[in-house]
Amino acid sequence: MNEIVGTHDLLLVTLDTLRHDVAVELAAAGRIPNLARHLPGGQWEERHAPGSFTYASHQAIFAGFLPTPATPGPHPRLFAAGFAGSETTAQSTYVYDTPDLVSGLARDGYHTVCIGGVGFFNKQGPLGSVLPGLFEESHWAPEFGVTSPESFENQIARAERVVAQLPEEQRLFLFVNVSALHQPNWFHLPGATREAGDNRETHAAALEYVDRHIGRLFAAASSRRRCFAIVCSDHGTAYGDGGYTGHRLGHESVWTVPYAHFFLDPAPRPTEAAR
Repeated sequence: MNEIVGTHDLLLVTLDTLRHDVAVELAAAGRIPNLARHLPGGQWEERHAPGSFTYASHQAIFAGFLPTPATPGPHPRLFAAGFAGSETTAQSTYVYDTPDLVSGLARDGYHTVCIGGVGFFNKQGPLGSVLPGLFEESHWAPEFGVTSPESFENQIARAERVVAQLPEEQRLFLFVNVSALHQPNWFHLPGATREAGDNRETHAAALEYVDRHIGRLFAAASSRRRCFAIVCSDHGTAYGDGGYTGHRLGHESVWTVPYAHFFLDPAPRPTEAAR
C-alpha cells in the first residue's frame, strides 16, 4: 500500500448487508458479470466481518480493520494506525498517525468523500453524523437510502458529479456505502410484494441490480488516474437461518462476508484511443 497511496486514487465500496453465500452463488452462476470480471479469478474472497452491524463494522473499517481473511492468521493489513505491538502491521502496510484511515489519507493529500446509504450515514442526528463526519465532504439524501428502488443509481450520479468537479491533480479517496442490499429489498425482484417481504431471493435480486450499474461507479473512480478499489460487505444478514432474522447477532450468515480488492485502469482518452 505504500506504493499505492500517493500515486493512485482509492475507492472503498461497502455492499451493506451482503451475504457471502449469495455473492458467491451469483458470481458462479454468471449473474453478476460486471463485478465478477474484476474479482481475482472471478471469485470473492471469504472473510470475517469486523462487526455484526453497520455502525460497528464501519468504525472498525475506518480504523484500518477491513474484514479478516477466513483462515488462521495473523494476516498483514493494508492500512493501520501507528500502534506499538501490532502483529498485523507489515512493511507493506500504509501506517498513519491519526485516529482513523480517513484523516490519515487527508493528511497525506487525499480529498476524502463519503456517499452515504443506510441510516448511519444520513446526518439527520448526532449518531447519523459520526461516520460521515470523518470525511472532508459527505453526501446523503433520501433517494440514496434503503427505501429507494433507484438508490444505487442516485448514489452513482452524485459520485460522478463529485469526481467531475475535482481538479485533475487532486488525489481522491471515495467511499460509497451501498444501501440496496439492506432491508427492504423486495422491490428488486419482479413479482415480489411488500406483504411477502424480503428473503434470500430478493437479496440476490438486489445484488443483480447493483451489478447492472456498478460499472459507472468504477469508471468514475478511475476516470482521472489508476484506482485501487476495495469492494466488500460490512456484515451479512439472516433470513431465517437457524431461526434468526436480521443482523447485529452472532450467526455465520452475519459474520461471513465477501471481499475483493483490485485495480481499475482509466479508459483511454480520445486522443490515446485514436493512436
